[in-house]
Amino acid sequence: MTDAALDWYGPDTATFGDRLAAARDASSMTQQQLAKRLGIKLATLKAWEGDLSEPRANRLSMLAGLLNVSITWLINGEGEGLDSPEATHQISQEMSDLLLEIRTLKSTLKESADRLGRVEKQLRHKLKDAV
Repeated sequence: MTDAALDWYGPDTATFGDRLAAARDASSMTQQQLAKRLGIKLATLKAWEGDLSEPRANRLSMLAGLLNVSITWLINGEGEGLDSPEATHQISQEMSDLLLEIRTLKSTLKESADRLGRVEKQLRHKLKDAV
């Protein structure tokens, strides 16, 4: 198994939402508790953990402080954060490969959705100009 496959908190494998959820769990807080402490809606926190949106800088700073991790670790997996899972929690190479494929597909889908949004915006501007 590669180091990247084992290091699911790492920059090549974990997403912002994965690291946020792991840090929240390590802090023994529920989503509702963390949302309340941040002064945000529960749906907002769920969107962050689901990688549907990301917090602004001020909330990111608050998150890092509340969860006792660095902002850099939350963003890209580098710096002060959580240790990777213990060796006893290792998964098979086949499962690791599947998880990596899922992450790759999610990333590709997100990029495609972003591109679709940009093309749609261009079309709206052209339609508006044509009227």
